[in-house]
Amino acid sequence: MITKDMIIGEIMKNYPGADKILMGVGMHCLGCPSSQMETLQDACIVHGLDVNFVLEQLNK
Repeated sequence: MITKDMIIGEIMKNYPGADKILMGVGMHCLGCPSSQMETLQDACIVHGLDVNFVLEQLNK
């Protein structure tokens, strides 16, 4: 299960298909250096996304 305190890079590495979901909700900078040290919650804040909605999509 993906949680809001997981690092974006960790999610991408351990959950195949997560990249498509993240891009689909509007997170288009998955390859940037910040993704290797930024939590999902922090990335959602930066992109103006609701972390709970994103988690629902990722954990379906």
